[in-house]
Amino acid sequence: MLVLGIETSCDETSVAVLDGDGRVLSNVVSSQLAAHAPYGGVVPEIAARAHLENLPITFEQALAEAHATVEQIDLVAATAGPGLIGALLVGLSAGKALAFARGIPLVPVNHLEGHLFSAFLRAGGEPALPADFPFHGLVVSGGHAELVRVESDRISPIARTRDDAPGEAFDKVARRAGLGYPGGPVIDRIAARGNGSRYPLPVGRTGDGSNDFSFSGLKTAMLREFQKRDITGEPVDSASLSPDVVDLLASFQRAIVAALLDRVETVHRSAGIRMLAVSGGVAANSELRRTLSEWGEARRLRVLLPERAYTTDNAAMIAFAGLLHYRKNGAPERAAPVARSRWPLGTS
Repeated sequence: MLVLGIETSCDETSVAVLDGDGRVLSNVVSSQLAAHAPYGGVVPEIAARAHLENLPITFEQALAEAHATVEQIDLVAATAGPGLIGALLVGLSAGKALAFARGIPLVPVNHLEGHLFSAFLRAGGEPALPADFPFHGLVVSGGHAELVRVESDRISPIARTRDDAPGEAFDKVARRAGLGYPGGPVIDRIAARGNGSRYPLPVGRTGDGSNDFSFSGLKTAMLREFQKRDITGEPVDSASLSPDVVDLLASFQRAIVAALLDRVETVHRSAGIRMLAVSGGVAANSELRRTLSEWGEARRLRVLLPERAYTTDNAAMIAFAGLLHYRKNGAPERAAPVARSRWPLGTS
């Protein structure tokens, strides 16, 4: 069985081919980073137009790398939400057309669910790891921070972000520091040479006592620290940053990791976590990976980290999530799927 996945929810155009065991035969990602960098974030209209240009190329390349033809594809999985509507429509429409022309099933996939199961994908042509239910999933990205419990027949939300997501906070702080876009990777590199314990930045909690995440207070605290230092957002070379600013950025990264770990530990104490699968763009952050791994080792529980190639938006995770859905439920019987800007995890 061959599954073709299509991902166009935001600013990466991606097409992948997986076999029935979850082996990634190809995973082509066309980044739009250069197009959006001058604006400090993703511009929806630019993203949609770029998907129209990039999708045919990535489609052909994915098939070529997988040594497959269109006639050999048995199942199509395409992201249907959440995301930018214009961007989603490009990939979902292509998936519908391919499925209709070939007479094969189409599975609409929740982008966040794709991230959730990406931790089970392996590189190097290895089959995907078996999903050992139940487990907890932590999805951390530019637009989301979610902690969920995953069972074979349901996904139960435990905590969501109330305001800025971790990746969004990284981007906004980096932009104000003059470090460009995206902010997560550059701050991660800078933090590696800094003292993350120097500045006691706030670890946000919601006022109602829930486990939800909040990073807006941390972001505001950083902006105030920048004001004290007359940092206005003028572009700078990261190598020229003062030791004080390096330590400040390292402390900022540590505060984000501490907030994520705090919620995970709280849930573990109350409900017990037997395995934690981490995913999303921020799952590539070196301090988060190290901290959660050490946390799991200390408690003798498994922390499953994704291959870095599958942390960003990619079609391999969409194809895998679609394959899991198809094996469990078969082909969808409802009307043709529609693109959705919002699609909370755990909802159909």
